[in-house]
Amino acid sequence: MREIGAAKFKEQCLALLDNLDADGLIVTKRGKPVARVIPYAANDGDLIGSLRGKIKIKGDISTTGLRWNADAQS
Repeated sequence: MREIGAAKFKEQCLALLDNLDADGLIVTKRGKPVARVIPYAANDGDLIGSLRGKIKIKGDISTTGLRWNADAQS
């Protein structure tokens, strides 16, 4: 993971964010780490429909399969 001083990070913030790799970046002050900048994972859209054709549904998935009578008294 790459380290950069806070002053340099402040100067180059936008460029650093545009070129941020998967490991991220550690921001330091006086040689001590104060923050870690990591990319935001926004790949949730890839999950929608990703299992189409890979799963077979058996039976009715909207029921438990049990019969019961709500009006019956115990």
